[in-house]
Amino acid sequence: MTPSILEHLLSETDIDADFETGHKIWHEAGLRYFRYSARRRKSGAGAPRRLLADFIIGAHALLRADRLITFDTAGYRHDFPELQIAPGKAQ
Repeated sequence: MTPSILEHLLSETDIDADFETGHKIWHEAGLRYFRYSARRRKSGAGAPRRLLADFIIGAHALLRADRLITFDTAGYRHDFPELQIAPGKAQ
């Protein structure tokens, strides 16, 4: 994807990049990751397998966006149940 195609896509879909995550997003991501990790260990499944980055993305969508487009709908629905999820589609 070229930069001009990317800019066109972002413009047409009204997607905006937010490079300032801030304290609230990191805090929310940390809390949700902690809960996920504790739940996983308690169930006997072992150490966490998901990345903290997944939780930063979820927290950002929860606090600063109106929805999240993702292929991992089950994971985000479980850890961010109040977040509006839009399933991604493979091409």
